[in-house]
Amino acid sequence: MVKNKKITVVDLFSGCGGLSKGFLDAGYDVILGVDNDAPSLETFKANHGDSKILNADLFDKNAIKEIKKMAGSKVDVLVGGPPCQGFSLTGTRNFNDKRNRLYLSFIEAVEELKPEAFLIENVPGLVRMYDGAVKDEIIRRLSKIGYNVEWKILSAADYGVPQLRTRVVFVGLRKKYGKFVFPKPTNTPENYVTSSDAISDLPALENDLGEEKSEYKKTALTDYQKKMRKSAKHLYNHVSTKHTDMVKSVISLVPEGGNHKDLPPGVGTSRNFNEAWTRYHSKKPSKTIDTGHRNHFHYKYNRIPTVRENARLQSFPDDFIFMGTRTQQNRQVGNAVPPILGYHIGRQLMSFLNKKNEDKK
Repeated sequence: MVKNKKITVVDLFSGCGGLSKGFLDAGYDVILGVDNDAPSLETFKANHGDSKILNADLFDKNAIKEIKKMAGSKVDVLVGGPPCQGFSLTGTRNFNDKRNRLYLSFIEAVEELKPEAFLIENVPGLVRMYDGAVKDEIIRRLSKIGYNVEWKILSAADYGVPQLRTRVVFVGLRKKYGKFVFPKPTNTPENYVTSSDAISDLPALENDLGEEKSEYKKTALTDYQKKMRKSAKHLYNHVSTKHTDMVKSVISLVPEGGNHKDLPPGVGTSRNFNEAWTRYHSKKPSKTIDTGHRNHFHYKYNRIPTVRENARLQSFPDDFIFMGTRTQQNRQVGNAVPPILGYHIGRQLMSFLNKKNEDKK
């Protein structure tokens, strides 16, 4: 790496920028976020300082040329979470199938931009697809162009995120840096940050729906809440959903930590899949935050969590403001990588990149 220069990052498939936020907090210079969802990019732009944004469809091969042009100087680290829906349709019988274009675009971007390192994140199921053949092919292709590639399934709760969210993470390093070693967990099940630790200070919204910008009613009650509120002057995105009396009555029958299986026979039968009518447990991390399908409920109140509550459970600080409609905000939060998880990976990666620079002195 270049001495006394911040390590630069380009984020492909950036969404609202959870991974980028983690890397920013870890001391990187995030220079560009790329996505094809305008509301997500609006949120990215509002929360990442001087970072540029590019609305581009990575199905288009010309997009990489535009990325290279906008990034300008050397890109040190390329990160992203390309969707893998094509693999579930085609397997590895044809890795070059056009439905796998987004994964191929990431690999092509690595070839074109020649970063010192890259990071890919995705759902854990990716490593099991076709008995690991998809995972092996991704590693083979990236190894072939000069990288040591390591992978691991990480749980966000192990790194201080109040959510039981697992992701598979691939990290590639130019061979001169050696092989990446994933950061050690900072938390264990005995001291996980819980849902209550994360959101118990936020207004209940039992008698009103709240506003997009409001005031805190309580002081921070936990260290995690103090951390989330550290740079925030106001409370944003804490607006409740107006449920019908029938929906509220069904929610009220679900015990803390329970789900549809705990409802009386014949109640709530419109939703009876695994995650349906799930109420968070105050003394445990939340379930994986989804994109707003109204399957999860507050551990205490008979409503779905607000965007801000889910953002807290994802580890977005309160000064990270989400743009767009409520539906768009929920999708942005649910699709994001928890910033605190990104921070720990970013700090570990930086130690490898900087060590090589120290060796040159």
